[in-house]
Amino acid sequence: MSLKLELKNLTFMINSGISSFIQDDPNPIYNNKIINDKTNNYSKINSISDIQTLSELKEFIYNSNVCALKNNAIHSVFSDGNPSSKIMFIGEAPGAEEDKYGKPFVGRAGKLLDKMVASIGLDRDKIYISNVIPWRPPNNRQPTTEEILQCLPFIQRHIEIINPSIIVLLGGTASKALLTTNEGITKLRGTWHQYNSLALSNPVLTRAIFHPAFLLRSPQFKKQTWEDLQEIQKKIS
Repeated sequence: MSLKLELKNLTFMINSGISSFIQDDPNPIYNNKIINDKTNNYSKINSISDIQTLSELKEFIYNSNVCALKNNAIHSVFSDGNPSSKIMFIGEAPGAEEDKYGKPFVGRAGKLLDKMVASIGLDRDKIYISNVIPWRPPNNRQPTTEEILQCLPFIQRHIEIINPSIIVLLGGTASKALLTTNEGITKLRGTWHQYNSLALSNPVLTRAIFHPAFLLRSPQFKKQTWEDLQEIQKKIS
C-alpha cells in the first residue's frame, strides 16, 4: 500500500471519529477489569474513557504500567500551568530536568518556551502544558513509535478533559502523533490544522511549531517560530 493511500485511509478513520489504534498486544489501559487502588475514585475506573477529571487521569498515569519508559524514570511528568486555560501546549517527552522535578519544560528548553509565550503576552498562569509521553526516554532519545502508541491515549484524554480552544504542538513528534501524519515539522508549521476527537464537541484549532530544544540548537529558525507565535496571538487577542 502506498504512503498516499495509507494517509487517505487514516484521514478517513479520523473523520469517522477513530482516535486510537489497537496494537499487536491489547493496551492494558483499555481493559474492562476494575483496577484496585487505595483511592476510591481510581478503583472505580474501568478504562481511560471513564476518567472525568485531571486528578483521576494523573492517578491513572502514575499507576500505569503500559510503557516500559516508566521503569527508568524518576517521576511521571503530568502537566504545568493553568488547567482552566483554553490554550494547551503539548511537547514530546520530559528531559533530564523535567524528570528530576516532575514538571514539563523546566530546563533550558522550558526557559526558552517561557520567553516565547511571554513574547505574545502569555505566561504559565495563562497556558496549560503537557507532553505526549509522561516519562523520560533514556538519554533523552526520541520516543519510539510503539512508545508513542502506548502513551497516546493519555494525552488524547488529557486534551478532552481540558477542552482547549487552541492547541500548540511543540516539535515533530507531538505534531505527527496528534495530527496523525508522517509529514515533518517543517511542512506542518506555518499553517493551522484541526485536532479531532469523538469526545470533543468541535475540532480544536491546532498550530505546530518548532520545539524550543530544536531552536536552542538551530536559532536560525527562530524567525519562522516568531511568525507562528504571531499567528497564535491573533487567535487569542
